Amino acid sequence: MKKTVLAALISCALIGACSQPSEQAQTNSANTTTTSAESASTSQLSATAYGEQFVQELWQMYPQYALYVGFYDYDDQLPINDEARRSAELTWLKQQQQQLATLLATELTDAEQTDLSLLANFVERAIWQIEQFKDWQWDPSGYNVAGGFAQILNGDYKPEVERLRTISKRLANVPAYYQAAKANIKNPAVPQTRLAIQQNQGVSSVLGDELLTKVMASELTDDEKVAFEAALTNAQQAVDSYIEFLQELVPEQQGADPVHRLGEAVYEQKFAYDIQSQLTAKQLYQRALQDQQTIHSKMAELTEQLWPKYFAEQPMPEDTMAATSQMLDQLSLTHADPAQFKDAVEEQIPTLIAFIKEHDLLTLDDDKPLVIRHTPEYMRGYAVASIQAPGPYDAQANTYYNVMPLDGMPTEQAESFLREYNQYLMQVLNIHEAIPGHYTQLVYANKSPSLIKSIMHNGAMIEGWAVFAERMMLEAGYGDFEPELWLMYYKWNLRVVTNTLLDYSIHVLGMEQEQAMDLMVNQAFQQQAEAEGKWRRATLSQVQLTSYYAGFSDIMVLREKAKQRWGDDYSIKRFNETFLGYGNAPVRVIADLMLAK
Repeated sequence: MKKTVLAALISCALIGACSQPSEQAQTNSANTTTTSAESASTSQLSATAYGEQFVQELWQMYPQYALYVGFYDYDDQLPINDEARRSAELTWLKQQQQQLATLLATELTDAEQTDLSLLANFVERAIWQIEQFKDWQWDPSGYNVAGGFAQILNGDYKPEVERLRTISKRLANVPAYYQAAKANIKNPAVPQTRLAIQQNQGVSSVLGDELLTKVMASELTDDEKVAFEAALTNAQQAVDSYIEFLQELVPEQQGADPVHRLGEAVYEQKFAYDIQSQLTAKQLYQRALQDQQTIHSKMAELTEQLWPKYFAEQPMPEDTMAATSQMLDQLSLTHADPAQFKDAVEEQIPTLIAFIKEHDLLTLDDDKPLVIRHTPEYMRGYAVASIQAPGPYDAQANTYYNVMPLDGMPTEQAESFLREYNQYLMQVLNIHEAIPGHYTQLVYANKSPSLIKSIMHNGAMIEGWAVFAERMMLEAGYGDFEPELWLMYYKWNLRVVTNTLLDYSIHVLGMEQEQAMDLMVNQAFQQQAEAEGKWRRATLSQVQLTSYYAGFSDIMVLREKAKQRWGDDYSIKRFNETFLGYGNAPVRVIADLMLAK
């Protein structure tokens, strides 16, 4: 139930710093060769032509973003987030804002209206992030060069020797990249600073000895190899200097770090831009409170059903929360060994594929590779598992299912972690992250006839689909309606609800760590290690944790409306494939288009 890496990287790549492992997607203003001032005026462009022009200019303005969707024309550019860059960016964004306002006032088809509305939200959010949110000042974790270099190294879009030449050009900008980062940072948030130190220490896993060995064995000329080694050394020194700079900014660890809280007004603004829901953040929080009680009741019913099987000699506690907790603890004892956790994840994937095909839930593309691996070092410290998917321009490239390695984790912590991701919840995790969750959804997104709907990623739709996939699979009979699996599923679904309660409570209501741990451990039945990790994540991000519940609840409502609208023509396969066919658009946008059919 973790954020997809593609969505995370693109979120970072649009504007400013963020608390995910990626490079900043700002480009030096000198690299921006096409602007709207040089383009045709809006009055001369149709909505379709404007959308095509916008996307072309987008990749020039944000070459890092382009990398993550598989557009490699600007792969040699490493953006530098300096004042001149932000000024050029704002100029371009405000030109687009004016043009979009003009076009949106004209007569448009539904598809054109939704595409341009997505672009307008992107532009307005980007302006807000630079001028008001300003995370490029307070979040040092947004500055990390590893992601783009890894994307090029792992790709096969051109011969290796050419990719190494591209990397050599990018390496030359690494010192300036980190120099700009140092100049930008003002009053950094402590948790984000600690994350930046940890993840930048992992840059060596990409820009290290292995890369140099590859270079020396390559077809580069001797002069190119000398230049590459010098540029790599300078880059490594720049990373080390940035780490030292950050280490001087954080105090010695004594108790909990202060949390960077947004407050209600800023939180609602970010929620509106990121989630694009018909609800406000406060309304979603209130809905989550109601669902929390509903799920508790369902879990109590299943616990009562299972009690004689597991505790025949013990009376069930009158306190239903205590009884549910005891049952969950019992079921959590069966889990993989630490060294085999990734293997256990991998072994389950064929079972999921077979179930979907047998029950005709949706069409799977057998030709899209899924590679399960341990999470790279420069991405660790944030999520247990994640999907790193290619974009629509390079749809045949590998999709990576990143799984956190447990090697080196203290025994007690590893046991707590594995009890959380036991034999039942590991299955739900795989549904969520892989099939038919994130992996499947992003394969469909890359085939969307609307390029704009594919590249303008809405996190609530992406995470909401993955949560919906869990429910859909169990409703279709995955696990043979085993009550143990359903009980664990409701625990997992309760986590979705709790994510929203936690995020809103921390950033708006001022929740402290002790209260957060009570919410997660005592009210959501989470293991201590999972709860501690979620507290860390909630202090490193804002709003994103609400995307799971926001998207899921909206999709469930849409499914019921589709059943009523389509009548006898409704099937779960039709719903799934129609929904996924609209790319990564917000659920409310997809709903308008689906229900018009």
